[in-house]
Amino acid sequence: MAVPRAARWRKPETHLGLVRRARQINRILAETYPDAHCELDFRNPFELLIATVLSAQTTDVRVNLTTPALFAKYPTPEDLAAADPADVEALLKPTGFFRAKTKAVLGLSAAIRDSYGGEVPDRLDALVTLPGVGRKTANVVLGNAFGVPGITVDTHFARLSRRFGWTSQDDPVKMEQEVGALFPKSEWTMLSHRLIWHGRRICHARKPACGACPVAALCPSFGAGPTDAAVASKLVKTGPFS
Repeated sequence: MAVPRAARWRKPETHLGLVRRARQINRILAETYPDAHCELDFRNPFELLIATVLSAQTTDVRVNLTTPALFAKYPTPEDLAAADPADVEALLKPTGFFRAKTKAVLGLSAAIRDSYGGEVPDRLDALVTLPGVGRKTANVVLGNAFGVPGITVDTHFARLSRRFGWTSQDDPVKMEQEVGALFPKSEWTMLSHRLIWHGRRICHARKPACGACPVAALCPSFGAGPTDAAVASKLVKTGPFS
């Protein structure tokens, strides 16, 4: 970790060089996080869809503590669509923004019941028509419940993609397109997990643990956080991410 910055990073970079560096980073993150996966608990596409909607503005840990009671009482879209909103609000209150989330989960459940025969659709264009479901949520469901490759542009993915120099975009759709073009489609879902895991554990928003980062030698943002290994190691988080 004591290699001088000038020896670690050289510009300009060709597109081919960018692709090679991006894929090398992905390989190293795959070795670093061999168990990377969606940290929301679910047993079927409906549960993952609801859990992902509920995860907005809260943590996966909080959602995982909340959903068992919700799914025990309302296990299907038909059940949740017919629920008393006040009862659902009471269950969802710990997740924050519970009124808006209640409206969304009731609305998307009714849409699944009425338009898709009670089955969560397995197409992006269909999923994004459901209340409260955008591309990020749709790609989570597609990648993890249906095995359809998708890139999940959450705050961690966006931050790391820019730090790695893979994109300069702020728009999630453009970012999804630019980053996706650097990798085989088959890697998209796991790439998303790896960046999210790395963002939660090492490449933090305010003070990244640069000196403890396994891809430091490939990162143009090296030095955004402490580069001393001993100092950086104290910033590394292991979860749970509450």
